[in-house]
Amino acid sequence: MTDKRIYLNAFDMNCAGHQSPGLWTHPDDQSHRYKDSEYWIELAKLLERGNFDAVFLADVLGTYDVYENSRDAAVRQGAQSPVNDPLLVVPLMSAVTRHLGFGVTASVSHEHPYTFARRMSTLDHLTKGRVGWNIVTSYLKSAAVNMGLEDQVNHDERYDIAAEYVDVCYKLWEGSWEDEAVRLDKENGIYTDPEKVHDIHHEGKYFKVPGAHLSEPSPQRTPVIYQAGASKKGRAFAASNAECVFIGAPTIEAARQSVKKLREETVLAGRNPEDVKILTMFTPVVGRTEEEAREKFNDYKNHISHEGALALFGGWTGIDLSQYGPDESLRYVENNAIQSAVENFTRIDPNKQWTVEEIKEFIGIGGLGAYAVGSPEQIADTMEEWVREAGIDGFNIAYAITPGTFQDFVDLVVPILQERGLIRSRYEGETLRDNLFGAGPRLPENHPGKKYSRGIQTV
Repeated sequence: MTDKRIYLNAFDMNCAGHQSPGLWTHPDDQSHRYKDSEYWIELAKLLERGNFDAVFLADVLGTYDVYENSRDAAVRQGAQSPVNDPLLVVPLMSAVTRHLGFGVTASVSHEHPYTFARRMSTLDHLTKGRVGWNIVTSYLKSAAVNMGLEDQVNHDERYDIAAEYVDVCYKLWEGSWEDEAVRLDKENGIYTDPEKVHDIHHEGKYFKVPGAHLSEPSPQRTPVIYQAGASKKGRAFAASNAECVFIGAPTIEAARQSVKKLREETVLAGRNPEDVKILTMFTPVVGRTEEEAREKFNDYKNHISHEGALALFGGWTGIDLSQYGPDESLRYVENNAIQSAVENFTRIDPNKQWTVEEIKEFIGIGGLGAYAVGSPEQIADTMEEWVREAGIDGFNIAYAITPGTFQDFVDLVVPILQERGLIRSRYEGETLRDNLFGAGPRLPENHPGKKYSRGIQTV
């Protein structure tokens, strides 16, 4: 048994199906309700009842068009298409909860940091400090082209852009407005003391932002920083900035290797490796007995869209598996997609060679992450094994069907994890950062963004 607290996020997306292509066809799946307010309201209430730390909302800004050099498979099979904006459902969920956090995915590649910083401050105000930002650099060429670029920006340069982007945001969030700037002095007619609002004077390679932040300081100022890049460049970026890192590992060994590298990079960045919480994607198929769980799993398998799985894999890795034979092993290819996804299936675990047939079956339930099938006790045991053997801190719980997967997990697995002392039975903080780390709402003193809170600096 592990004595570590297990962190829990629910993994969803403002689309149908998300990580399990084709399972939107299951009669019990309600993911087609993603466009209805009621779906998000009901989900938020359920997750808070289960004491989840946050709901983690993925996003993409393009369609998956690598497989067969066409978007048709993704569109036909509903593979993360159509997809709506993740930020706009957060106020719905926050209005019916008090503690649940919201990790929202937003790209540094296709929105200016000045306007984005205001959007996040607004969300942090509306949620009373329960917002996190999953920083992504956008891996789909289709997104870049539709934003007016000729091609996708080089993988490593995207992280150079990200480094400057977050610096601009830190300056706006941490350094532009002093805590005492807003006076709300009705007697003297002074809302804000202009002497306590500062221009940031940022002039860098990619961005020029001379002025002040548009929003007054929110409860957290800077949202909790999530990051999901596990390539070499992505790990270095995460080690410097992330408070929580999300990985998608198909095996315990792949997760262990990713965790080891991330911890080493965090030390090199001058931070305590335990300051960064690492969560892996995990899809539980739970029954009251193992037999019931197996029956569910076999039922779910009948709804897998293999074409949808291959479309998703193509977008994630940049590899078109229509060019492979069904029993041909996947080869490592370096490109501008998610490099860590290719590594996980080709290099990290030397004992496993993945064929096209195996990949499309595996991705069919749970995408790039692992899944487990069993009784509540067996699922809890599996989660403990991942924490113990891989060194992760928690899980992004993905669904096979929604809300069924989350309902089963909350009703059947959460009580066992609580009995074992592995997850909390009540929330202890008011903001997301405080609930995660128990040290208040603001960035810790050793975080690089904190340096901007004591005087305005330039790049």
